Amino acid sequence: MSFNAHPRHHALTHLAIFLLLCFTACSRESKPDTAPAPEAPRINTAELWTEFNGALALQNVQQQVACGPRPAGSPALAQAREHILATLSAAGWVAESQSFAAETPHGQIQMTNLIARFPAKKGQAPDPNSQKVLVASHYDTKKFTTIAFVGANDGASSTGALLELARVLALDPALAVQVELVFFDGEEALQQFTETDGLYGSRYYAAHLRETGRNTHFKYGILWDMIGDKDLTVTLPLDSPKELTQGVLASAEALQSRQCFRIFDRPMLDDHVPLNQIARIPTLDVIDFEYTPWHTADDTLEQLSPASLQTIGAVTLHYLCQTLR
Repeated sequence: MSFNAHPRHHALTHLAIFLLLCFTACSRESKPDTAPAPEAPRINTAELWTEFNGALALQNVQQQVACGPRPAGSPALAQAREHILATLSAAGWVAESQSFAAETPHGQIQMTNLIARFPAKKGQAPDPNSQKVLVASHYDTKKFTTIAFVGANDGASSTGALLELARVLALDPALAVQVELVFFDGEEALQQFTETDGLYGSRYYAAHLRETGRNTHFKYGILWDMIGDKDLTVTLPLDSPKELTQGVLASAEALQSRQCFRIFDRPMLDDHVPLNQIARIPTLDVIDFEYTPWHTADDTLEQLSPASLQTIGAVTLHYLCQTLR
């Protein structure tokens, strides 16, 4: 015996099946993508020095060089300063512009140091009393009338690396708040280095530290200058603070970079001198003075290596971690 349903029953059945299929399809389409999001790169704060990236440092160097020759008081240096400030801000640092009028053999020139500190809490002003160490560079270039001197190594290399140091330190806020980053203007002499020509920014900064008493907060300082040479040979000045020198060399040894460092056969006149003599902060000049293109038109990006920048950044960070944690 067979049972034939009414045509109306067939139509209702087909309609119900159609609606069910539509509902199922819509439900599938509305479901969010359940694929797991890619994991963020893990940050090795225990060995923070491994986070320093020489290639990123070199990108910052390139930004400085792109501004062209950058002598004190020039529009190009103002442009370079804006890049420094923007990069520091992006990394969470708060920068103070320390402007002053410098008396030079070419008359009075307005100069500006940049001082960066890291806030203990986001959105708050940094505590100016929490810094125990300063790391510095100069960001101006020597003024020439006969050549286009872009100072890829002499001025830009240390400045670009210092900006990368700012990025890495920000990964460990407890460490960052103890460090003051300083970008000196007017390191270069307008005519010839004397007690009054050259080191304008560091002399002003050191005197201000001494006058305000902030110099007593600092355990030591590290100055970077000309640190990007492909053939890296750091020439630590003969009169460098002994304990500081031994500590940095120990960090270089720990990172298997000791062969890149040696003690120079004489003192050096650089921005560390006012910090040592005026501010009375033991400061080490990390500089590669064995650099043939120094103060020539050949001091260009082609002379630099990201590996050299990485060596200096990693050794410095290693030493900071050993002494501030």
